[in-house]
Amino acid sequence: MRMTPQEFLDWNAKRITLLGMSGVGKTTLANKLPKEEWFHYSGDYRIGTKYLEEPILDNIKRQAMQVPFLRDLLRSDSIYICSNITVDNLAPIASFLGKVGDPSKGGLPLEEFKRRQALHRQAEIAAMLDVPVFIEKAREIYGYRHFINDAGGSVCELDAPEVLDSLAEHTLILYIQTTPELEQILIERARRHPKPLYYREEFLDRQLAEFMAEHGYTRTEEIPPDEFVAWVFPRLFLSRLPRYQAIADRYGYVVDANKAATVRDERDFLELVADAIAAKEDLSS
Repeated sequence: MRMTPQEFLDWNAKRITLLGMSGVGKTTLANKLPKEEWFHYSGDYRIGTKYLEEPILDNIKRQAMQVPFLRDLLRSDSIYICSNITVDNLAPIASFLGKVGDPSKGGLPLEEFKRRQALHRQAEIAAMLDVPVFIEKAREIYGYRHFINDAGGSVCELDAPEVLDSLAEHTLILYIQTTPELEQILIERARRHPKPLYYREEFLDRQLAEFMAEHGYTRTEEIPPDEFVAWVFPRLFLSRLPRYQAIADRYGYVVDANKAATVRDERDFLELVADAIAAKEDLSS
């Protein structure tokens, strides 16, 4: 969606998609907007509560069934298990994705890991294609004027043109571009606390082969799960940057993460977006 800065400011029902790496500040920025005026759509929340709800619960139940006390209660329908996913707590999604590697250290066999990766990709595509429906729901059911789509950090990995076309048709796409300083912070954070990630299969196969050759592993079951995630994250990070930039170049606008971090309220946010639109106009003129 393209417009001039003034057209954006005059837009009576603003609809914006925030794109960028996890940790760059998308959710923090969205939370600066008044909740009585802006409907906050979280792609990850939709994934966890709709499209991966059953696989996530199945994964939890498999773990619970390994505990005799819980197994007996589950088999007799004496207890039930549910996940408590919120916009600010997406841990059940991460636990489902898991990490490839040694099962004795919590890792997953490669085939199972790839199966879960494929399910996540399908879920993320579906969640992003739901955005137009929720724009209408937010207005018609709940009476929200404005809509903010807080997209997951792996949207650029989907290789699904229909997703980007739909988001660009119904929302203004805003890419929060990381800075060199923030880049190092996120990489160091991932090294200290490796978290499950989504990878394109081609990227995963290439990086796994290189990692195993470099470290002398002959089977993925030998890999310490955290070791691979910490090793691969900087490479994944750098591979995503040009993908996000390409999306912004074609469909949207770019804001610096440092500038986004200075936003205090809705007025600052609207000025930030208007400035990003103006900056793109200047580049193209």
